[in-house]
Amino acid sequence: MSEQHETRPRVAVVFGGRNSEHSVSLLGAGSVLDVIDRSKYEVIPVGIAQDGRWVLVSDRQRYAIEGRELPSVDAEGTALALPSGSGTLVAYEPSRVPEELGRVDVVFPVMHGPFAEDGTLQGLLEMAGVRYVGSGVLASAVGMDKGYMKLVLAAAGLPVGPYVVIRDRDWRTDRQRVLKEVEELGWPVFVKPARAGSSQGISRATDLGELERAVEFAREHDPKVLVEAAIDGREIECAVLESPGDEAPRASLAGEVMVAGGQDFYDFEAKYISDATSVAVPADIPDDVAESLRAMAVRAFEALDCEGLARVDFFYTPDGRLIVNEINTMPGFTATSVAPRLWAASGLPYPELVDRLIQLALHRATGLR
Repeated sequence: MSEQHETRPRVAVVFGGRNSEHSVSLLGAGSVLDVIDRSKYEVIPVGIAQDGRWVLVSDRQRYAIEGRELPSVDAEGTALALPSGSGTLVAYEPSRVPEELGRVDVVFPVMHGPFAEDGTLQGLLEMAGVRYVGSGVLASAVGMDKGYMKLVLAAAGLPVGPYVVIRDRDWRTDRQRVLKEVEELGWPVFVKPARAGSSQGISRATDLGELERAVEFAREHDPKVLVEAAIDGREIECAVLESPGDEAPRASLAGEVMVAGGQDFYDFEAKYISDATSVAVPADIPDDVAESLRAMAVRAFEALDCEGLARVDFFYTPDGRLIVNEINTMPGFTATSVAPRLWAASGLPYPELVDRLIQLALHRATGLR
């Protein structure tokens, strides 16, 4: 291990992955790599290609959207492995002896979706004995599965909207019963993959014909589907950050997401490609509602046993109710994504947020905690 590494923690920024949010991950990773303090940390960019291979990323890697072309991991880099229990990255190429690149002190997984944000990567890092930014295995898994997430939030006394979970077997063998359950929610409904994010695979249905098409569309991303009753309300979001030591988690200012440009809802196009979305921070809501929302966001964070950071999304209804829509344990993480913008408005600029998350991970114990 180099003398340089003895004075600077080695941080592996990991991104990509084999899911439909591969490109979204690269957008966030590019932002993190731009601001991370290289005088304070030794940084290793690690890409996970769409076939699941880990590679040491080259300087020519593209992280941004160009026109409508989404970035992807350059899979031509040196192949990497993280053997269980070692915490050491190993580089290997055909006809060459594997080479140890040294121990990783902390992994910053700027990753979303299945095989990334859902506890699978976190489990691998736990097995390897490596600290990492963000929530652990259980919180990540529950946060990724929207059906179980709602069960946990409701059990913690937090209000959630009406929904139906459609499992693969039920859709194939008992479709009429499933359709009847969904119809009882009333129209319209929103149909989404149960374990995907970045608004991938989501559509709106106003009748049974549209519902069947929407379910099949969602099933292209996940055989398990969530159908939610439409809620008349403004979309308000709040970010939560773990505090050091025994202090309680801290909630950011609330922000309101506003979608224009013809989009029916906050879909992938509105989030990442068009200029149809704006975020008002702080949200124009009464002070007492804002305080209640921030307290509920912290309760949601603690209900799932989250670590690091999260973003909690709410509906604020015309009659003054707050309903928790979902919690995201690794929210979009570019400098202009909602959670970083909420923290910037709350007095924690993006570079400091990145540093805070790394420091929290470095001071967190590995294993059971």
